Amino acid sequence: MKVLLLEGVKGLGQAGELVEVKPGYARNFLFRRNLAVEVTKDNLNVVEMKQAARQRTKEEELARAREIADAISGQRFTYSAKAGTAGRLYGTVTNQNIADLLREAGYELDKREITVSEAIKTVGSHQVTVRLHPEVSVTFALDVKADL
Repeated sequence: MKVLLLEGVKGLGQAGELVEVKPGYARNFLFRRNLAVEVTKDNLNVVEMKQAARQRTKEEELARAREIADAISGQRFTYSAKAGTAGRLYGTVTNQNIADLLREAGYELDKREITVSEAIKTVGSHQVTVRLHPEVSVTFALDVKADL
């Protein structure tokens, strides 16, 4: 029996694939758990439309990520923090602090997208990497200044 997988099934295939299975396996396991449907023109059309919508969404996310990366690339951002003697901060500059700084500059980013090579605990210039998409990441300079 040919079935159309709605979700990935280990050892069988990925969502959207047509696979040949035994009728009992299809009726008793795949259909009852909504993992697959019988192959009909309507079901094929629905799955194709969902895949096309997912593809469009992925392309839009990639385009948005590239747009933000082009805007952020090469810029320098300044963050002020309280510091003691010898340029040591009274804490660290966290990913949330950097996300808030970028949000003030007009870039909506999540703190989980931001990566710092080592903890920012001193005044000076530091490199920050933002992973906007699995295919797009951008690095910019963050200048940490002592707040008096």
